[in-house]
Amino acid sequence: MTKPIGESSKQMQLCCPVVELRQYTMHPGKRDVLINLFDREFIESQEELGITIIGQFRDLDHPDHFVWLRGFRDMTSRAKALTDFYGGPVWKTHREAANATMIDTDNVVLLRPALPTSGFSLENMKRPPMGSDEVPTSLVVTTIYYFERPVSPDFINFFEQTLRAVATTLGATICAYFVTENSENTFPALPVRAGENVFVWFSTFQDSAAYENYVAALSESERWRDEVSNGLNRYLNRTPEVLKLSPTARSQLRS
Repeated sequence: MTKPIGESSKQMQLCCPVVELRQYTMHPGKRDVLINLFDREFIESQEELGITIIGQFRDLDHPDHFVWLRGFRDMTSRAKALTDFYGGPVWKTHREAANATMIDTDNVVLLRPALPTSGFSLENMKRPPMGSDEVPTSLVVTTIYYFERPVSPDFINFFEQTLRAVATTLGATICAYFVTENSENTFPALPVRAGENVFVWFSTFQDSAAYENYVAALSESERWRDEVSNGLNRYLNRTPEVLKLSPTARSQLRS
């Protein structure tokens, strides 16, 4: 169970000062082919090189989208780990099969925790072992806010003091939040989206019904409408993007 961010999170060991949010467009009907290959071959082989595989997901609103998260200690170690993985034997063995499932893999944003305590905590989460095939019922909802300029401390304070408080009251468990990591891409063989300013927050729900109840509560909440929605309108320069993600059988991040 992912703990919500709070006072106790200061004592937790937090994961990953650098995180990649990767959204892939798949050939029709090929998403589960990649998921099966990924869960079998691409988790331990990356983690042996110092990469943290945080989670991998089916996008429930887009049947041909695969979304996953991986983390790194810093941008320098990211360059080495990715060089070692994509130049190593596991990727060389399986890259043709993996690449045959994908249309586009360039929808990637680099992130860093918005605050020292706002990264992922994986200490209470155990990845199911190799061969597991039971897909969890939980839902991970990823919300992406877009800004004209780098995210300001004022917005982070608004999120902390207002948005997070209301969302939590209405049923969301907020497990992490991030802003754009603006460092130069240290592994240019894999493109990332440059020149964008985003704030990304992750919330978990026991199942889709719990999420639908949350959405209904949002629509009925005067505080959400008056304080949160109006506040967001002052900051954002485009419509937020919301990803409803179903964890795969071996995803660490689930609920």
